[in-house]
Amino acid sequence: MIQFWLSFQNGAEHLRLPVPPQTFEMQTGATLTAVNIHSLGEANVIGRRRLKAISLSSYFPIVNDGLCQYSSFPTPQRCVRMIEKWRDSGKPIRLIIQGQGLNINEAMAIENFNYSQKHGPEDVQFTLDLKEYRFLTTVSAVPAQKGQVKKQGQTRPNEKQIPLKYRVMPGDTWFWIARKVWGSGAKAKFLQELNEKKGIGKKTNTTVLDDVWLTTHEWREIYLK
Repeated sequence: MIQFWLSFQNGAEHLRLPVPPQTFEMQTGATLTAVNIHSLGEANVIGRRRLKAISLSSYFPIVNDGLCQYSSFPTPQRCVRMIEKWRDSGKPIRLIIQGQGLNINEAMAIENFNYSQKHGPEDVQFTLDLKEYRFLTTVSAVPAQKGQVKKQGQTRPNEKQIPLKYRVMPGDTWFWIARKVWGSGAKAKFLQELNEKKGIGKKTNTTVLDDVWLTTHEWREIYLK
């Protein structure tokens, strides 16, 4: 099962598409410049890679029609407002596509977001055009103080305090929780095994926190350490 995720601000906000697109195509290529050489004729000069681009088309369902990948999905209006908010922020989002045959994790800018409704069910059809976003870094030269020697191998200590517990939110997965807390999904397996030892999540798989949802519709806390 292929999952499509959109996240914003390092996972602080995220949306898993309830109904995945039936197909997608990641467009990528290189910049080619044709030049004329007197003794050779026309030749290609291969430049740097062009920005990747992708278009996703699907719909936000009003009710579960049997094609949704999970049940606690947000309303179409909430999905639309969330994507519009991200688009208008002037900041990139992250596209994550998880599957057995292909995994994609790219920073993207929202180029176009079109949505509509058709006669019948109140589902919202949408097309989302994304283009790769490259982070530009600037290096500022800071003169060293007289007599100051920079020691090799020194790194800035990690001052982030990891809490003991985390309260699961709708749509959370082990991967997303690990990414929120540690900045990487690499500890997703550790997180799942830790909570299984404490009696939480024994019936879950590596992607969906099925039994974290209580019968009283309250979200349970899981352990982080």
